[in-house]
This record gives sequence, structure tokens and C-alpha cells, in this order.
Amino acid sequence: MVKELLRKLSNAHGVSGSEGSVFAVIKKELKGYVDEIHEDPMGNLIAVKKGNTTKVMLAAHMDEIGLMVKYIDDKGFLRFVTLGGWYAPTLYNQRVIVHGAKGDKIGVIGGKPPHMMDEDERKKGVKADDMFIDVGAKDKKDAGAMGIEVGTTVTIDREFTELANNRVTGKAFDNRAGCAMLIKTMQKVKSPFTIYAVFTVQEEVGLKGAKTSAYSIEPDWAIATDVTIPGDHPGIDMKDAAVEMGKGPVVTIVDAAGRGLIADKRVVKWLRDAATKNKIPVQFEVGNGGTTDATSIHLTKGGIPSTTLSPATRYIHSPVEVLDMADVEAGVNLLVAALKTKPAF
Repeated sequence: MVKELLRKLSNAHGVSGSEGSVFAVIKKELKGYVDEIHEDPMGNLIAVKKGNTTKVMLAAHMDEIGLMVKYIDDKGFLRFVTLGGWYAPTLYNQRVIVHGAKGDKIGVIGGKPPHMMDEDERKKGVKADDMFIDVGAKDKKDAGAMGIEVGTTVTIDREFTELANNRVTGKAFDNRAGCAMLIKTMQKVKSPFTIYAVFTVQEEVGLKGAKTSAYSIEPDWAIATDVTIPGDHPGIDMKDAAVEMGKGPVVTIVDAAGRGLIADKRVVKWLRDAATKNKIPVQFEVGNGGTTDATSIHLTKGGIPSTTLSPATRYIHSPVEVLDMADVEAGVNLLVAALKTKPAF
């Protein structure tokens, strides 16, 4: 089931540059379904289903936003930097997992209690620089004895949980949802083309793994599987994010108001035609927010025709992201159907 696969992926931990545990889950799930699996020098996992000389790249980033220890004070409190796009108030008072050299340790993110804040501090909110991680250490030496040091990575301690109506919540759906779509596609797809499924590293800190892998593979066209923001809940208007959860996966036409990806029209039409022919629900998006691995891919070498396919996901870059499993399943069905043919290049 796609839901159980997403559960495994969401519950795994892997910040940018430390994606190893996610890598292990994906590699195990793909065993027996692909012709080749290897790791490139950047750390990307590349799985290949061999076909003819036409090369298609499907990319999903493995990394999640997280933290890294930058300093341990004399009392054993950990100061950290954020890896990826955190909104600082989201971190305040969260429980975390500190991935030390001697095993994982549970910690909590602390800061000044609201009782001790003046009126101005309460209005501004707590900054990440003012927070720290408490693992219960007595002092700096005690924290070191736990295997915690400068460079130790930290992730949110939150597990996948089911909501009503086939909707689920958890951490790192950005982008374990895209990884789940890509794994299931590779397990099911029967295509005349050679398919490269690339599970990329370091997307959240600059789309890095996609850039190096696309340069190496030099595909004929590419699809990134990621998540996107819906406008279907309080606090955001449909005019600003004109897609909805539960209405099918979202094909990107433009993201980041064109500063990121302007998708290849032929690739967009290819997905639209496959959705129509196979009666698969699909949505289309012109976005003003973030971007995806497709931005790096489409600018590689002489240019690679690309777009992104995403389930609409609420509250991204938080520990409580929410999506509809039907959108993930429809995304898999769309990729499997589309990959039987090629865009009209």
C-alpha cells in the first residue's frame, strides 16, 4: 500500500547532507523492481529500468528540513543552525531527535518562557537564534559523552498518523510523498524508455543533488515529484494557491512566479493528455511560492524539458503536514500511464 510506504518514509530521518536512513528504506523497496541501483558521488540514489535509448529522469528529493548542532555550552545546552526553510515559531518547544555518534537522543527545543517575556518580545516571537536544545545533559562533558558534537544533525520527533477520509499527517511529507510516488511508479511502470529514478540529496538547501545527477544522466526530459501548497484552508485564498487537496495531483506550469521553473509546454501537455485519456484527476498550477528540483534539472547542460508533479499538501515545512492519499495514488497512476508514450518534441 502507498500509505504504508509513506509511513515508513515519513518516520525515517534525514536532513540535507545526511539522508542515509531514507536512502536505506528506498533501496530496500526498489530491490527486484529495477535493473540497476547505485549511489553517485553526491549521495543521490539512482535506480534504472532499462529500455531504449530515450532517457527519462524522475526526481524526488530525500532530504527534510532540520537542524544541526553548532555549539554546546558549559551547561550542556545545544545551540543550532536551521537546515532548510524553517519558520522559527514552528520550532519553539518541539521535541526532537538528536542523531549523535552513540545513537539517537531525545531532546526538546527550549527558549524563554512566555511568563518571562516582555510585551515586545511576545509580539516579535522567539527567534531560532534564541532557542536551544535540552537533552538533559548535566554539562558540556556529559553531552559529549552522549556522542553529541558540533555537526550532529537533529530532526523533529513526530510520527505518521492517520486522519479522517484517507487523509494523513506527519513530518517530511516534503518530500517523502514525492519519494513514495516515485518508488511506486518504478515498481509498476512498463515503459519503452530507459527510466532513471533519482532520489536526490540537498534539495532543501539549494537543489544540489538534482543539478549534479541531471548533468551526469543528461535525460531527454524530466519530471520532479514533490509537494505543493493548496489554497483550501483558512489563512490562504484560492486566488493565491489555486489547487485543492483531494482533487488530483498538481502539474506545475510555472512556480516562484517564473523565478524558478517555467515548465516545458510539451511536457505539460503530455501529462494532461495522459490524464484525460486515462480519466485520472489532475490540477494545474501557476505558483508564486517556492520551487523544486525541476528548476535545477531544466537548466542543466543545454536545457532539459521538465515539470513537476505534486500532491497538494497542507502546512508544509512543519511537523504536521497533511495530504490526501488519493492524490498520491493518482500521481502514481498518471506517471505510469504517461510513460508509455513520449511528449511531442
